[in-house]
Amino acid sequence: MSQTRNDSRSLERNKQIRQRAQRVVPGLAQTFSKGSLSFVSDVSPSFVSRGQGAYVWDVDENRYIDYILGLGPIILGHAHPAVNQAVVEQLDSGTSFSLSHPLEVELSELLCELIPCAEMVRFGKNGSDATSGTVRLARGYTGRDKVVRSGYHGWQDWYIGSTSRNLGVPQAVRNLTLTFPYNDLEALHRLFKENPGEIACVVVEPVTFDDPSPGFLTGVQELCRREGALLVFDEIVTGFRLHLGGAQAHYGITPDLACFGKAMANGLPLSAIVGKAEYMRLFEEVFFSFTFGGETASIAASLATIRTMQSNNVIAALWRHGGELKDGANQILRELGLDDKFVWVGLAPWTTLRCLPPLAEKALEWRSLFQQECIARGVLTHGNHMLSFSHHSAVIRETLAVYRKVFSVMAEAVAEGSPSRFLRGRPMQAVMRQA
Repeated sequence: MSQTRNDSRSLERNKQIRQRAQRVVPGLAQTFSKGSLSFVSDVSPSFVSRGQGAYVWDVDENRYIDYILGLGPIILGHAHPAVNQAVVEQLDSGTSFSLSHPLEVELSELLCELIPCAEMVRFGKNGSDATSGTVRLARGYTGRDKVVRSGYHGWQDWYIGSTSRNLGVPQAVRNLTLTFPYNDLEALHRLFKENPGEIACVVVEPVTFDDPSPGFLTGVQELCRREGALLVFDEIVTGFRLHLGGAQAHYGITPDLACFGKAMANGLPLSAIVGKAEYMRLFEEVFFSFTFGGETASIAASLATIRTMQSNNVIAALWRHGGELKDGANQILRELGLDDKFVWVGLAPWTTLRCLPPLAEKALEWRSLFQQECIARGVLTHGNHMLSFSHHSAVIRETLAVYRKVFSVMAEAVAEGSPSRFLRGRPMQAVMRQA
């Protein structure tokens, strides 16, 4: 290959720990997207030891620019001083108590100020808590059993039963969740028509990598209102990344309920259900209750994260630097004559590398080659760009210098008609398999 890679990297310590993990950890990780399925085998690190700002170091002390960011929670940068200080100060006072803590009220008030639909708030620890809580609440409020969803919504039965990862979910539960494609308003209309008076709520990611078609989000809202179903925005990813008020503030569409998580505490475990008081007060009856729901270290981290974002205009920086990265990467593709093969798509703070036809038929192999060549040169990625405040212009320039070399290798593979010969390990595997 014409472009040299950093073959001097050692992964020996990674391999040693991996051998230990194979005996005691199913799938080698606690999350599918952090495990062996999501990386090219043998050439990718398996274990990270520390992070600082935009960078992480694996257990062999190889440094990487991190564009995975713990699957999205790191919005300011790893080990951000303001968040660390808030957590340490709270640790000195305790973290879990026998009664509620005033910080719960303080953060709830702040979220109600920021998020258009938020009039009341309940906390969980991860996104699945929040999405599942909204489904239970909607069922309790409407007296209906069926749920319609579009997007990814976590691991709980109501959602995962409607995917290829449904092992262990009873068929009766699977039958209660219906799906429709994003931007297909007619498909949603048909579901309401085929299930009259039975749908409790529509749970939708308001945006991922494709913009909502004109009138789509408004149309979903109007259908829900007409049919007596609640509209739930799953903002686990979009919240605190596109706008401090979430995608609902960015697009001007206010749902009945919304779920926030990931970036709201810069890496500490916290999620939130927010919504109109008319619905949220039913949580006094609907069981949504956690020992650690009011754990104060994470709540203190969230307050510090949001205030830091406000005082530093972080959202604007994410859009600016994400735009630099997206535009720069697409410019490299044009210069190398690859812009009819690959393109970076999505809103600037969260973009992905898309393979265009006919390469799309082997998209995982092409994205695997991209990942392999990036990791060899010190960029950790799934083929997506998650941006943090620490990904400033110098980091973007460093990334683009790597991409020029990586896409030159991919151009060679395109010329040969296949990425297979260029891969040095098993390609990435789809977590959600095709049916």
